Amino acid sequence: MPVCDPTALSQSLLAWYDRAGRTLPWRKKGGAAADPYHVWLSEVMLQQTTVVVVAPYFLRFLERWPTVAALAGASSDEVMHAWAGLGYYARARNLHACAKVVAEWRGGAFPDDEESLRKLPGIGDYTAAAIAAIAFGRRAVVMDGNVERVMARLFAVSEPLPAAKPRLKALAASLTPDLRPGDYAQAVMDLGATLCTPRNPACGICPWMAACDGRKQGIEAELPAKLAKAERPTRHGVMFWAARKDGAVLLRRRPPQGLLGGMMEIPSTPWRESPWQADELAAEQPLAAPWRPLPGLVRHTFTHFHLELRLVAGKASSNATPLGIWVALDKLGDHALPSVMNKVIRHALAKAY
Repeated sequence: MPVCDPTALSQSLLAWYDRAGRTLPWRKKGGAAADPYHVWLSEVMLQQTTVVVVAPYFLRFLERWPTVAALAGASSDEVMHAWAGLGYYARARNLHACAKVVAEWRGGAFPDDEESLRKLPGIGDYTAAAIAAIAFGRRAVVMDGNVERVMARLFAVSEPLPAAKPRLKALAASLTPDLRPGDYAQAVMDLGATLCTPRNPACGICPWMAACDGRKQGIEAELPAKLAKAERPTRHGVMFWAARKDGAVLLRRRPPQGLLGGMMEIPSTPWRESPWQADELAAEQPLAAPWRPLPGLVRHTFTHFHLELRLVAGKASSNATPLGIWVALDKLGDHALPSVMNKVIRHALAKAY
């Protein structure tokens, strides 16, 4: 166990944070109160996404929608388009739904306790704890991957994740102070993000170096232990690049729920485990046209699977009325297109003309 008591550990970490904590666009330091809207927006964006990627999106969202009421008043298309490129698009749908609840049913004020926060769309245990601690000064245990890594090393917890999660949370709770809980939550996340990193941790300048059991045992780089991940499967699909004589191409909206829900797409077959055969495509095509295969593949990786896409291109007749919308090439950027669709568009433009 660490040689320092919990109070000494939290105080030393807060002192380090005051000196070396990151300056982030949503963060208030020096005792200033954080805006709950800013904290909520940043925490939703930061789920499974890095600070470097999130920062410009956060600033653009604030410039466009400076309050939760303004965000609630936006259309779903506007929010999804602004989110495009951040991935995990269910977060954007939940973000918009949550903004509406807070604006319309709570007068624009976020609740200040974890239990009430968890009742809002898209807010789970981690986000509720982060908002309660950082925005409202509540004592809450904020657990993300950085905190899990710090706790596993500090206490030399060799049990692998995810089984170790309850123990790591209990250990984190034992250190969380009553005073400055928001700063402490950000400090321990910063410690994991900047010093106690997955590879080559900077133990020599860590404020918890002397107390770290993992370092004492020489196993810090091996922690947290993780079970071997199952290999990602590969799915296959065929995209239909349909163009009119005037150059406009066909887009359609994906179903509101599920992967990339509500986003725009190049029409596609379902994505499945086995490759599609040419004689299967007639039932999937979005309109009647002579289709020709385009060379090459578009590859993309999601959290749980790899995706390989083949493209076919077709010219639409002037009276074609497919389910979808025709969009000029120079207007494609006006629509909420996920990263994989932008890859498909770039490939089609390179191979179809």
